[in-house]
Amino acid sequence: MADLRPLRFLVVDDNPHMLKIVRTILNAFSVTNIYEASSALEALEVARNEAIDIIITDYQMDGMNGVELIKSLRDQNKVANPLVPIIMLSAYSEKSRVFEARDAGTTEFCCKPVTAKDLFAKISMVIDRPRPFVRTKVYFGPDRRRHDPSKYRGPQRRSDDEAKPNVA
Repeated sequence: MADLRPLRFLVVDDNPHMLKIVRTILNAFSVTNIYEASSALEALEVARNEAIDIIITDYQMDGMNGVELIKSLRDQNKVANPLVPIIMLSAYSEKSRVFEARDAGTTEFCCKPVTAKDLFAKISMVIDRPRPFVRTKVYFGPDRRRHDPSKYRGPQRRSDDEAKPNVA
């Protein structure tokens, strides 16, 4: 994996203890450019004013939650880089919540309690295997399909014209 030192991370959590844990994990990966926000509104302000490379946000926060934050971060009228990779951390890992985060435009989902190994794997995914972004009438975010459709040769294979997503 690439050197993480030059990357700028934004960590968003209303729990100061979790901010410290994530900062400590990132520091162990040699990350030094870490911005912290204790609310979604504060995170939006940082995202407007700083060139952030990766955002790590909590799901459950007072006021605007992580899903609402992601929707705002994907709005090009609210931030400079709506393509920024977003990793959501949550103790709420029910399938419905994971799908809600995915459908809002999160790039990766990581369950709490977070471990350095799990967070490193998610960061590696957004760096080493970035997914193209898709824009439809109801969705803007990373392509939700994780398989390589070019490897499927079965009878249900789409034609080449249908298989190409509307990539932003």
